[in-house]
Amino acid sequence: MLLRGQTAIVYGGSGAIGGAAAGAFSREGAKVFLVGRTLQKLEAGAQEIVRRGGAAEVAVVDVLDEQAVEHHAEAVARETGGIDIALNAVGFSHVQGTPLAELSLVDFMLPIETYARAVFITAKAVSRFMAQRGSGVVMNISTPGSRLPGIGYLGYGAACAVTEGMTRLLAAELAPRGIRVVCLQPHAIPEALTKGSHSKGVFQPAADRAGMTVEEMLQGAAEGTLLKRLPTLGELADVAAFMASDRARAMTGAVVNMTCGALVD
Repeated sequence: MLLRGQTAIVYGGSGAIGGAAAGAFSREGAKVFLVGRTLQKLEAGAQEIVRRGGAAEVAVVDVLDEQAVEHHAEAVARETGGIDIALNAVGFSHVQGTPLAELSLVDFMLPIETYARAVFITAKAVSRFMAQRGSGVVMNISTPGSRLPGIGYLGYGAACAVTEGMTRLLAAELAPRGIRVVCLQPHAIPEALTKGSHSKGVFQPAADRAGMTVEEMLQGAAEGTLLKRLPTLGELADVAAFMASDRARAMTGAVVNMTCGALVD
């Protein structure tokens, strides 16, 4: 087991990506703390982990509430003796598909402000407990929207660029304390649409403008990759577990390209 005996907090643990990663962390031996906004979804995810022989606890916490996140991290560290892994997999509804001429400043700034705030708050909350033991992994999620040209993704693309930039800067700041910071960069995951992800609602306006369904739009995105497909939740979860483990201990400040060749580094 890659993560035997470790403690992992998954922010956005009720979502498709967070839930998949939490399952992989548990499979590899970690005790998982699922954090999110919807108790029913959190409990369903925790029950599945327990059914598979793992250990999981849940908490309804708003990741944009700095004090609430700090209190939760402190409670986890007090219960388990520390925090080894923190994955920020939160998602926020925002506007996509609206071109600059029609985009309001509020809609442009919303994803930038919310995603940056979530990265800052969660990293600050967990890093102080990781620093006490001189080790830990902080993990963020981005998308190729930070680099792919397109129309109607100005706010979210900028938000992804901010997440990746913060990952690099946090890696430099936290490295002396033994903490690694990495970012996973998957392309859109069609499978997530069937698992309650907010992404379908986000993608819908862009698909409507293009005169197609969301599924057809994602198929077009798949055909534009080198591998002619998009990543799966299982693939993302496996990479997350590997990046959280000591097998990736030489990697920090890295943006892990999981775009199936939509981007080539």
